[in-house]
Amino acid sequence: MVGIHPNTVRRYEEWGLIPPVERGRNGYRIYTQKHVDCLRVARVIFAGDYAGRVIRLAAMRVIHFCVADDWGGALEAAYQHQAAIQSEKAQALAAVNLLEHWARGKTADTTARYLRIADTARLLGLSCDKLRNWERNGLVAIPRQPENGYRLYGPEEISRLRVIRMLIQAGYSLMAILRMLTLLDRGELRDARQALDTPNPDEDVYMAADHWLSTLAAEEQRSRNLIELLESIITARNQVTAAR
Repeated sequence: MVGIHPNTVRRYEEWGLIPPVERGRNGYRIYTQKHVDCLRVARVIFAGDYAGRVIRLAAMRVIHFCVADDWGGALEAAYQHQAAIQSEKAQALAAVNLLEHWARGKTADTTARYLRIADTARLLGLSCDKLRNWERNGLVAIPRQPENGYRLYGPEEISRLRVIRMLIQAGYSLMAILRMLTLLDRGELRDARQALDTPNPDEDVYMAADHWLSTLAAEEQRSRNLIELLESIITARNQVTAAR
């Protein structure tokens, strides 16, 4: 009825995604319309890529209400789930807007002096290890003092780091950011959003965060489908109750 393998149904029961299933005298499981409805909800929620902890937790709240047979609570939680997705999407778009503004003019940071790594980390609220990691991954190249090899972060580097930090906080992966920055540094970047959202053909394995805008757009559509499904389930249940 929901287009999944019987073993998946058993696994969903183990995970608490559907209510406990009673058994008949012959030991066979006996499923009700409530189980089917919970399965339909779970299938909508788990149909897409993993879109991050915040969105997944909001979705799990919907399932918990369904399992508890509180469909009004499930609908309310579904709207909260949709709001969480829209918040993530707004943050992702804000990060892209900052990126586009920076890429057009590479606006220098207001920091007038050159800083060492510890001072830069304090300024940006990051760890030194994080800054070294971004450098190792090719996101930024930091000039060094010739006499002692110490890193020196100037206005351009700090401005670039601010953009990288916001993109990461907004959910974009290091791979997506590196892909975009590589094109920018080559002078080949025409559309920052498309670059962030389009994995290269040679990226054999990629995650939702490697095409984050598309992932969030799909999640938002799925949230609308979830709300429509819950409304139809509530309507059907009310009709059964009225018929009795």
